[in-house]
Amino acid sequence: MIRMPLASAGLLAIAISLAGCGEDKAPGSHAPAAVASTPVAAANHFDEVAAGAVVSHYADLALAVFSDAASTGKALQTAIDALLANPTDATLQAARDAWLAARVPYMQSEVFRFGNAVVDDWEGQLNAWPLDEGLIDYVAADYQSALGNPGATANIIANTQIQVGEDMLDVTTITPQLLASLNELGGSEANVATGYHAIEFMLWGQDLNGSNPGAGERPATDFVVGEGATGGSNERRRAFIKAASDLLVSDLDEMVEQWQAGVADNYRASLLAESAESGLRKMLFGMGSLSLGELAGERMKVALEANSTEDEQDCFSDNTHNSHFYDGKGIRNVYLGEYLKSDGTTLTGPSLSALVAKIDVQADSTLKADLATTEAKLQALVDSASNGQHFDQLIAADNTAGQQIVRDAIGTLVKQTASIEQVAGKLGLDDLNPDTADHSF
Repeated sequence: MIRMPLASAGLLAIAISLAGCGEDKAPGSHAPAAVASTPVAAANHFDEVAAGAVVSHYADLALAVFSDAASTGKALQTAIDALLANPTDATLQAARDAWLAARVPYMQSEVFRFGNAVVDDWEGQLNAWPLDEGLIDYVAADYQSALGNPGATANIIANTQIQVGEDMLDVTTITPQLLASLNELGGSEANVATGYHAIEFMLWGQDLNGSNPGAGERPATDFVVGEGATGGSNERRRAFIKAASDLLVSDLDEMVEQWQAGVADNYRASLLAESAESGLRKMLFGMGSLSLGELAGERMKVALEANSTEDEQDCFSDNTHNSHFYDGKGIRNVYLGEYLKSDGTTLTGPSLSALVAKIDVQADSTLKADLATTEAKLQALVDSASNGQHFDQLIAADNTAGQQIVRDAIGTLVKQTASIEQVAGKLGLDDLNPDTADHSF
């Protein structure tokens, strides 16, 4: 996973117009998550008991979201098993549909990453991107890998030994443990062998359409053994996707355990043992950092400024619009204290919004309005995809109107981050400094 240095300046110090930005593209996906620094002196403006209830409900939200991510991850694992048992167009499509469904709760979990180190340390094995697909399987002859990546043509599936620099590695037996050990191979963060995007590549293959319509088109016969097989080394390809899906499920189960109530030594217990101020700060820092440095910056601005389809997040499946939308939904969930679960029920409880409204109704109303506007602008990405123009087409160099749809979404994310900082100030949590991922906006 590509990580950028943590910016120390607050939003107001870097809030210049995105449209005029033209700095060199930063290669990467994720800015580092960190706990927001505690001010030397801060006068809390909130009721401690009410704030404690908000933080406790935040933990309930995290448990619900990660539980849904785990259950949909298991459904994906089951669909992949069915694909391997009988590789057909139908079972491949069912596995793809299960992958798309699994992204819905997972993307809403990312707001818990920033400020919560246990989530950030864990996240890289599940959602690292962009990945150098030449590390994993066959690619097009004109494939352009990440500059200087020693594993760019390793092709784990075709080889039982891979050369990385001066090291020869034995990859004869493909297991979850082996795949995890290959992440960031040779020091390159583009070497990713685990998580949602490795599985996405397995299910769709490369998207060779550029800024033209269409996702990857891997045939189901790539998973066939014997007559009719395509792709080569099919037994190893089957072993790879099986190992990757098994690891995904075990990783998701691990995070559910971290948020379970009544466990003495998990992350939830340590979070709730801290002050309410610390919990509120983590909530707001997570919202602001995902909003600004991660979603507006790494996931949208980088791809837009470079007109680069390689820098769109769900590039193999053409699902980037949905991932952006549900990242934004996660931010709104935390502020409003609500989450629409996979079973159709809604979890609600004590919210940041209600806590802020007791102090400053206008600040609360402003942030809620900004969150709603952002959701509408991200919905415009979804609507565009539904009408046949996906994110990779929107960011094309010659698509001025499409680029504007993306710029509008980035602009609302920047604006809502300013409102998040304002709300933090109303609570007496000054110097929030949400992560900018070193981008100028």
